[in-house]
Amino acid sequence: MEQLGELVLQDMIVMTGNLENAKIAVDALSVCMSINGWELMIPFAFFAGTGVRVANELGAGNGKGAKFATVVSVSESVVIGLVFWVLIILFHNEFALIYTTSEEVLSAVSKLSIILAFTVLLNSVQPILSGVAVGSGWQSYVAYINLGCYYLIGVPLGVLMGWVFHQGVLGIWAGMIGGTAVQTVILAIITMRCDWEKEVIHITMSKIAGSEGDDACKKVDGIEKQRTACHDG
Repeated sequence: MEQLGELVLQDMIVMTGNLENAKIAVDALSVCMSINGWELMIPFAFFAGTGVRVANELGAGNGKGAKFATVVSVSESVVIGLVFWVLIILFHNEFALIYTTSEEVLSAVSKLSIILAFTVLLNSVQPILSGVAVGSGWQSYVAYINLGCYYLIGVPLGVLMGWVFHQGVLGIWAGMIGGTAVQTVILAIITMRCDWEKEVIHITMSKIAGSEGDDACKKVDGIEKQRTACHDG
């Protein structure tokens, strides 16, 4: 799922190469993408860790543990994203000096710093929610969401803002991020509406069905009765 996001970033650089004064635009965008890539390693680590933790908790029959892991991972990643957001805003004129001393590129990067800051903040949430989806076994369902948001919303919106409304590289990037924002909202709604206890029963049923066939339904019914008795008690 995350490979789609990386492919979209590459598409954005290609699209920027067709703008006027493309050299400066591509240089500035490449600097911003490099900074974004550095920071993105942290959410990707949360993506992997959250996916494993959620899968383990669901496999162990602990729906509350899976929910808790999700909340903690998202919260921690957002806090880290906010720290980077502040740093980018505060040092918007300086951070590009890591890569270049060209005044034109520095100026272009400074103009893109706002959209970079919000991209970093948004990317501190989306990979973790994707990790929850992987851990919960929703990959195929979420893959269609990602595909639709990136290529039916993000790319057309980027083309529209970049060329039709003449916003240049800023418009292309904003359009792409619009698709990511829609994707993040959809994933957040799915995660918040998830009934974790039902997910536990679903996974338990799949495990039992795979090992004992016809006795699956009886054992799941027993698990549901035990849970009901515990709640009543």
